Amino acid sequence: MLHVILFEDSSASSFYPLALTRPVGELRIGILTIREKWERALGHPVHHETRVHLRELFPPFSGSGPAYRINARLIPTASVVEQIQSLGAGEKLMDGDMLLAERTGVSEIVHQVHTAPFLLHRITDLFSRNGEALRLDFETVTRGRTSHAHGEGVSVHGPAENLFVEEGAKIRGCMINVEEGPVYIGRHAEIMEGCMIRGPLALCDHAVIKMGAKIYGPTTFGPECRIGGEVSNSVIQGYSNKGHDGFLGNSVLGEWCNLGADTNTSNLKNNYSIVRVWNYATGNMEDSGLTFVGLIMGDHGKSGINTMFNTGTVAGVAANVFGGGFPPKYIPSFSWGGPEGMTSYRLDEALLTAERMMSRRHVALTDAMKAMLTEVARMAQSEQF
Repeated sequence: MLHVILFEDSSASSFYPLALTRPVGELRIGILTIREKWERALGHPVHHETRVHLRELFPPFSGSGPAYRINARLIPTASVVEQIQSLGAGEKLMDGDMLLAERTGVSEIVHQVHTAPFLLHRITDLFSRNGEALRLDFETVTRGRTSHAHGEGVSVHGPAENLFVEEGAKIRGCMINVEEGPVYIGRHAEIMEGCMIRGPLALCDHAVIKMGAKIYGPTTFGPECRIGGEVSNSVIQGYSNKGHDGFLGNSVLGEWCNLGADTNTSNLKNNYSIVRVWNYATGNMEDSGLTFVGLIMGDHGKSGINTMFNTGTVAGVAANVFGGGFPPKYIPSFSWGGPEGMTSYRLDEALLTAERMMSRRHVALTDAMKAMLTEVARMAQSEQF
């Protein structure tokens, strides 16, 4: 059997802080994670070739036999999948000098990709290119299938085929506009009364949009999220809460985050200039190339009530932010505090908080997870990313 290995190149740090706690191939964009996209596209088991501190949670491929090695930043499209499947043993698919994919074996044959690949370059691509990914996933996930019915009092504007509802989902008393893109509602997800939703949107399994929320696409809420207030063009990986009023725009949040009531993000500077964002690889603020950037928050990040995040803020893993005024635009992992100053968040307390939150969703914080988070805390303390 052919296997698929998603390998990371030197750009992995461009996806920090989310990629501090997962391989790049486990990032969610659109409806599915990158790994899930390749599993569907190729029909083979998918493994990760990732950094040392992640290998206990994501063991590398240890089998034998032929395999495709695919750049973890590459999103499958019909064209690139066809070219990968046509590779012979040892042949490579390149985009200029960049390796996109290869089939194991011995060969000197190199092919250049025919069309521009859908390749992620930085963490802000997760929201800025989410609409493209969501449309691709919607076509893949819904092809040949019939949507379940939505509930009573739902006003749908646009083509009926642009709304797909999975089994067990609850939708009632809301407005859904699918004119600009599809809306996908996962298994046992819920949209409560009074919500106003404009696609494209992915609401993944068991996620909830609470009463009166205003959602603008392209936006993705991963599994088990709880969402309220106003959200625009954002991606939340899963198991995170933005349960109250407040604005989140052009943002990316990891898993197990919690934004306190009336947390707000600025996503546009008053002078409309390009937003500068923290770069982990260089240790400096750098131009993002984008006018709209809100909050980038790693796994287990938290904010207290009435927290205000400045344009292009990056908050690391297990950053706990609170207090009046704007905190720094770069908040290191395992930090505690706010505008009045930041200090280190004790590892034992951070792990205890993570364990408590995860238990509420009946998920265990395993020893392997604790070991990984401990290593991320060590890396943050020495800034050795």
